[in-house]
Amino acid sequence: MTGGVRRGTAIDEKDSGTGRGAPPSGTSTPAPATSPVDRTGYQALRSVLRIRPFRRLWLVLGAASFGDWLGLLATSVFASSQVTGDTAKGLAFGGVIAVRLLPALVLGPVAGVLADRFDRRITMVICDLLRFVLFASIPLAALLDIGGGLVVGWAAVATFLIEAVTLIWIPAKEAAVPNLIPRSRLEVANQLTLITTYGLTPVLAAVGAAVLDRSVRAASGGPPQGLADPTQLALYFNSLSRLATALVVFFGIREISGRRGRRESVEQAAGQAERVEQSMLRQFVDGWRFIGKTPLVRGLVLGIFGAFAGGGVVIGTANFFTKSLAAGEAAFYLLFGSIFLGLSLGIGLGPMIVREMSRRRWFGMSIVLASASVLVLAGSIHLSMAILGAVLVGAGAGMAFLAGTTLLGGEIPDEMRGRVFAVVQTGTRLVLILAISVSSLLVGVGGSWQLRIADLGISVSSTRLLLLVAGAAGIFTGIKAFRQMDDKPGVPVLPDLWGSIRGRPLFPAEPFASSGAFVVFEGGEGAGKSTQVGRLAEALRQHRREVLTTREPGATGVGEQIRGLVLGRETGPDSLAPRAEALLYAADRAHHVATVVRPALARGAVVISDRYVDSSLAYQGAGRTLPVEEISWLSSWATGGLKPDLVVLLDVEPRTGLARVGSRGGDPDRLEAESISFHDRVRDAFLDLAAADPKRYLVLDASRPADEIAAAVADRVTGMLADPETTVHPEPARPPDTSTQPKLSEAELRDDVDLSTGAARSAEVERSAEAGRVHHDQPAPGGGDRSGSDGDDPTSQARLVGRPGRAPGDSVDGASGRERTGGSAGGVELERHP
Repeated sequence: MTGGVRRGTAIDEKDSGTGRGAPPSGTSTPAPATSPVDRTGYQALRSVLRIRPFRRLWLVLGAASFGDWLGLLATSVFASSQVTGDTAKGLAFGGVIAVRLLPALVLGPVAGVLADRFDRRITMVICDLLRFVLFASIPLAALLDIGGGLVVGWAAVATFLIEAVTLIWIPAKEAAVPNLIPRSRLEVANQLTLITTYGLTPVLAAVGAAVLDRSVRAASGGPPQGLADPTQLALYFNSLSRLATALVVFFGIREISGRRGRRESVEQAAGQAERVEQSMLRQFVDGWRFIGKTPLVRGLVLGIFGAFAGGGVVIGTANFFTKSLAAGEAAFYLLFGSIFLGLSLGIGLGPMIVREMSRRRWFGMSIVLASASVLVLAGSIHLSMAILGAVLVGAGAGMAFLAGTTLLGGEIPDEMRGRVFAVVQTGTRLVLILAISVSSLLVGVGGSWQLRIADLGISVSSTRLLLLVAGAAGIFTGIKAFRQMDDKPGVPVLPDLWGSIRGRPLFPAEPFASSGAFVVFEGGEGAGKSTQVGRLAEALRQHRREVLTTREPGATGVGEQIRGLVLGRETGPDSLAPRAEALLYAADRAHHVATVVRPALARGAVVISDRYVDSSLAYQGAGRTLPVEEISWLSSWATGGLKPDLVVLLDVEPRTGLARVGSRGGDPDRLEAESISFHDRVRDAFLDLAAADPKRYLVLDASRPADEIAAAVADRVTGMLADPETTVHPEPARPPDTSTQPKLSEAELRDDVDLSTGAARSAEVERSAEAGRVHHDQPAPGGGDRSGSDGDDPTSQARLVGRPGRAPGDSVDGASGRERTGGSAGGVELERHP
């Protein structure tokens, strides 16, 4: 077989035990091909587990991994039980765990070379037999009655030797797996192995140790001794699991022996040996130099080290912490298992929860979650609370681990990746060793004491204080890493997380600086927006300002076509659905902002628009009762986060406004023909938006004379312009002919709208806007970015409160809606002055 994966035969070949899979005699060899079906999830796992050699290896590795985790727990507890005194127990417990990590610092590169020089199956079998003997020797040493110190010393030596042998066994196993399965399924196989090793078996080991401890104690009627000690039984089980692994690999998985050609093996070994000769100090120097110059990697490494330090403190203090809860060794096993249960949940479910959230942000937030959970653990007064804290610690650490490894593998240049990984791998082991060892020693020395307040005695232990310090330091580390790595500056964190969970992550506003100003007129039907747009534009032009008046929809050729669709009065099947209407308005706005508004602002013009984002929030959100947060997100995406400097809201009672529209003659359009209740909701939505952000709104009663409205608008715009001495005074207009204004009947006034209440509310909002107006807080027309942060911060964006169809607190950032204005062809009028 020359290469590739042959369709339909790979599984059969593996099952038949033919190793690399030569086709049976007398059969044709299909052309190499890949399956057209993308196997993921359950089907992908099934396809891998149908390969008999890999299935056998996976099962035996699962049993061995279960034994290893059980042995880790048992060895640590066993060592601490051989000595007396809190200080000695702390040293014994932390020392045994730290010794397991030490060989990788010394023998890691050499072990990889040795593993690749010999038959992998024989290498794995010999390593497992050695571990069988070494694991069994630890409890057997306790039977010799040679003293607790010597037993602990031998446990440390045996642990060091076991880990040294494991360093040879692991690369042999990893290199053998590709011989058992097609390359196309290698990733799924690795995922299955990792989930089993670091997700499932640690939890089972912790539960098994707890059950074993309780069962033996219940059967013996007291503290067990000798061979009946649960920790010794666990070590014997671990030893036997390694013997079983050796037998299955030697007799049942002969395919592992597949080796590469002699020349390739020798060349690869020589290359690895050459890399071994490189100084570890030199690798550290090169790696740290790159880390120090790169904010992303610096924050990433800082966060990883902080996460491992916090995890080391939790592990190092766990045995003493359970004693502060008046719990036994079974509680320690449960806490240990809870951490790894959370770890597997974080790795497995984290990406499904945060979905499209930036992995850089997710990394920092995961560290903060894990560290805050350490604080919960420190304050636990019951085992159930401690278990919850441990699960959350593991979940945060698991998500940080997944995000961190993804970023390291995907965003570091290939030529530096190995050195950075060397720093990270070596550094994490050093940090973990120090954290476990030092924390175990400190809690052993510190002990606990009673704090009495009145007649209440509270037990305060050094374990809890150390956990508090570790949690606080971890939060600081996570925040520091987040700030250094943040790829969405200005976007609020919690709203971004909530939006990502709901499938609508926030995004940074498009960078945009201009010397112009953006003014928007909003309001219901017949509010007089078109009149005031023209009055303000004329006043600005008299003072030699470049002014562009525009509208939505219909400011462009494409916009005119969309305008005809959204305002037409088609009925039946051709009538626009509310969501289709919202999408059309967003499409018009995206094109309008990109081709008309932004270019004009960039050259310093004052852009005056008849309707913008708030119209969509009011008409499609409140009026059509669509989810306002969805309209907000859609509109913010369409505009790139561009916000107006000033929104002038002309408030008018719906019946008055519709009567004005009717007096013009002609048939009402699609929105004008809506019910009074529809327009009431629209009006309330506009007022809610203005009340939520009074600094950016100018609310005026549209029933006031047009000259007064124009003067108020001009005064507000004057404060926004670059030259504070420039004052805009619009030309007075002739009083309107009130004889032509329609009179509302008593029946109309009696409808469910109270005009006096509406006017009072409008005046109240206007006073609120005036009180909150601070001119120097307005974005300077000549500088800065007017584009809000991505989806706009719901903590500062407007909200619709109490509107039909939505709950209070729904965020409503940028979006748009409906439009009407006169104006020149295309809806855009521009006049330049030299």
